[in-house]
Amino acid sequence: MIDRQGVAADWSKRGFGCDLWVDPPGQCWEDFVHRQDELLMLVEGELEVEIDGRQCRPAIGEELFIPAGAHHSVRNIGNVTAYWLYGYKG
Repeated sequence: MIDRQGVAADWSKRGFGCDLWVDPPGQCWEDFVHRQDELLMLVEGELEVEIDGRQCRPAIGEELFIPAGAHHSVRNIGNVTAYWLYGYKG
Protein backbone atom coordinates (compact mmCIF):
# COMPACT_ATOMS: atom_id res chain seq x y z
CA MET A 1 0.00 0.00 0.00
CA ILE A 2 1.37 3.40 -0.99
CA ASP A 3 1.53 6.04 1.74
CA ARG A 4 0.05 8.90 -0.28
CA GLN A 5 0.67 11.47 2.47
CA GLY A 6 4.29 10.35 2.73
CA VAL A 7 4.78 10.61 -1.02
CA ALA A 8 3.14 14.06 -1.04
CA ALA A 9 5.42 15.24 1.78
CA ASP A 10 8.53 13.94 0.00
CA TRP A 11 7.53 15.47 -3.31
CA SER A 12 6.67 18.78 -1.63
CA LYS A 13 10.18 18.95 -0.15
CA ARG A 14 11.47 18.53 -3.70
CA GLY A 15 9.20 21.27 -5.08
CA PHE A 16 6.48 19.09 -6.63
CA GLY A 17 2.73 18.92 -6.11
CA CYS A 18 0.97 15.59 -5.64
CA ASP A 19 -2.48 14.66 -6.92
CA LEU A 20 -4.28 11.40 -7.66
CA TRP A 21 -5.36 10.47 -11.19
CA VAL A 22 -7.84 7.66 -11.95
CA ASP A 23 -8.08 5.97 -15.34
CA PRO A 24 -10.48 3.22 -16.48
CA PRO A 25 -9.11 0.23 -18.39
CA GLY A 26 -7.98 1.20 -21.89
CA GLN A 27 -7.61 4.93 -21.15
CA CYS A 28 -4.74 6.51 -23.07
CA TRP A 29 -3.22 9.97 -22.78
CA GLU A 30 -1.07 10.46 -25.85
CA ASP A 31 1.84 12.76 -26.68
CA PHE A 32 1.74 15.40 -23.97
CA VAL A 33 4.45 18.00 -23.38
CA HIS A 34 4.64 20.17 -20.25
CA ARG A 35 6.75 23.21 -19.47
CA GLN A 36 7.68 21.89 -16.04
CA ASP A 37 9.19 18.66 -14.69
CA GLU A 38 6.69 16.00 -13.61
CA LEU A 39 6.78 13.02 -11.26
CA LEU A 40 4.50 10.00 -11.63
CA MET A 41 3.95 7.02 -9.33
CA LEU A 42 1.66 4.05 -9.92
CA VAL A 43 -0.54 3.29 -6.90
CA GLU A 44 -2.73 0.52 -8.31
CA GLY A 45 -3.26 -1.13 -11.69
CA GLU A 46 -0.96 -1.40 -14.68
CA LEU A 47 0.41 1.46 -16.77
CA GLU A 48 2.63 1.82 -19.76
CA VAL A 49 4.47 5.13 -19.81
CA GLU A 50 6.35 6.37 -22.85
CA ILE A 51 8.84 9.21 -22.41
CA ASP A 52 10.54 10.53 -25.56
CA GLY A 53 10.04 7.17 -27.29
CA ARG A 54 11.23 5.02 -24.36
CA GLN A 55 8.50 2.72 -23.01
CA CYS A 56 8.37 1.42 -19.46
CA ARG A 57 5.88 -0.34 -17.23
CA PRO A 58 6.40 1.03 -13.74
CA ALA A 59 5.90 -1.21 -10.72
CA ILE A 60 3.54 -0.08 -8.00
CA GLY A 61 5.40 2.50 -5.92
CA GLU A 62 8.03 3.17 -8.59
CA GLU A 63 8.65 6.87 -9.21
CA LEU A 64 9.12 8.11 -12.77
CA PHE A 65 10.63 11.46 -13.66
CA ILE A 66 9.34 13.18 -16.79
CA PRO A 67 11.56 16.15 -17.65
CA ALA A 68 10.13 19.44 -18.88
CA GLY A 69 9.73 19.40 -22.66
CA ALA A 70 9.63 15.60 -22.95
CA HIS A 71 6.96 14.06 -25.13
CA HIS A 72 5.13 11.51 -23.00
CA SER A 73 2.12 9.24 -23.01
CA VAL A 74 0.39 7.27 -20.26
CA ARG A 75 -1.72 4.21 -21.03
CA ASN A 76 -3.79 2.00 -18.75
CA ILE A 77 -2.93 -1.38 -20.25
CA GLY A 78 -4.58 -3.42 -17.51
CA ASN A 79 -8.08 -4.80 -17.12
CA VAL A 80 -8.79 -2.76 -13.98
CA THR A 81 -8.92 0.91 -13.05
CA ALA A 82 -5.47 2.44 -12.63
CA TYR A 83 -4.66 4.90 -9.84
CA TRP A 84 -1.55 6.98 -10.06
CA LEU A 85 0.01 10.01 -8.39
CA TYR A 86 1.41 12.86 -10.41
CA GLY A 87 2.92 16.21 -9.57
CA TYR A 88 4.45 19.14 -11.40
CA LYS A 89 7.41 21.14 -10.20
CA GLY A 90 6.74 24.70 -9.29
